[in-house]
Amino acid sequence: MAKKQQFDYDLIVIGSGAGGSAAATIAAREGKRVAIIEADTFGGDSPNWSDVPTKALLHAAQLYDEARHGARFGLRSSTLGYNYPSIRTWKELAVTRTGAAGNKKFYEAQGITAFEGTAHFLSPNEITINRRHLSAAHFIIATGSHWVAPDIQGLSDIKYLTPRTILESIRPPKSIYIIGAGTVGVEIAQLLAIFGTKVYLAEIAARLLPKEDEEVGVLLERLLQEAKGVTSLTQTRTLSVVRDGLGAKVTFLRGGVEKSVRVDEVLIATGRTPNVDLGLENASVRYTPVGVEVNEFLQTSAKHIYAAGDVLGHSRHTHTALHESRVAAHNILTKAKVSPDYTASPRLTFTFPGIASVGLGEDDCLKRDKRIDKAIAPLGMIARSNTSDFRDGFVKVITDKKGVLLGATVVAPHAAEIVHELALAVKYGLTAHQVAATPHAFLSWSEAVRVACGKLAK
Repeated sequence: MAKKQQFDYDLIVIGSGAGGSAAATIAAREGKRVAIIEADTFGGDSPNWSDVPTKALLHAAQLYDEARHGARFGLRSSTLGYNYPSIRTWKELAVTRTGAAGNKKFYEAQGITAFEGTAHFLSPNEITINRRHLSAAHFIIATGSHWVAPDIQGLSDIKYLTPRTILESIRPPKSIYIIGAGTVGVEIAQLLAIFGTKVYLAEIAARLLPKEDEEVGVLLERLLQEAKGVTSLTQTRTLSVVRDGLGAKVTFLRGGVEKSVRVDEVLIATGRTPNVDLGLENASVRYTPVGVEVNEFLQTSAKHIYAAGDVLGHSRHTHTALHESRVAAHNILTKAKVSPDYTASPRLTFTFPGIASVGLGEDDCLKRDKRIDKAIAPLGMIARSNTSDFRDGFVKVITDKKGVLLGATVVAPHAAEIVHELALAVKYGLTAHQVAATPHAFLSWSEAVRVACGKLAK
């Protein structure tokens, strides 16, 4: 009988972000010998460079913005100012408090061996890191993704910013040209505009937030323009960037006309590319530049190697990567395998008003030839819009012909909180009538959900 092969570890997790951390913790709790490897900063992107610091800055900015416009409520706030270094200190405090940033000790306290360095596969069961060879029975690839610059003439000759490097700015720039108006692009545009930056927001699609329903981009473009002076350049192809003194001259094509603007900074928020440079071919793991290929159980072409998070190439939210991480751990630890369920994962944009959507959008329904009904409740229809003096937003719901909720979008203060009852409805196949018949508290923003669903209640 062949001797059972001995490995250094039961599981090696490559990447300590959302896609890796949950799995490592779960396996360690089950008594497995686990190692986790991080090439950058422990905790990965979300607590160090994206969600946490960005939302901390946005919270401060939105508070400042609301206070500044307090005269209509009888508040004397016209002399209000800010100190950006102090705001940065607040951001650092928020990052420290979450406890997930730079959290190498957190893993070690759970008996997980933590390595800093870049992992590279030598064979299906062996990797090298910092010239050490480590072997494992199972692996989870959770290496995430990184921002990539689009192919624009002259871009590589200037020092452009990314959503990660802008966090380290000493002060907001006087002017900036942002390429890409997805979630991150519009969040940064609003943040900087509140602090006085002249923002040009360029997007190749016909609207801001092109992955959301059309009404969202149209409303946001108006709000950013009117309240914040942001110049939205939709249907715009950025042609070239040339250094100009301390700043840059950006040339773009819009409506068949070439134009140029001079700005202090250029920021790239167009897209991310999975980190797949880790010798995957040596482990017989199939991948493309778009990401690592997995089956419905998150298994790669090498059955003992799983993958989770942004490395799969979907660039989804942190809560999705965490979900995949838990699924991968479950499938390694148990015989009965499960698939990740994405049906009701909310999509969030932390502007003000917030934007949250769940399930299918209108475009998704069109692509699938689904016959739908839809309804919109503007925020102005509910009493809360009067007491808060805020009307720029809506709740939109989409149902099938039987009235079952397929998808919904919320544009409102606290959208990220409001969306969850709609997520519940989408996940469990509730009808618009059932949601509308549920009592909704008077003077809550969520009354708009009742009104929208009430329009479709069959």
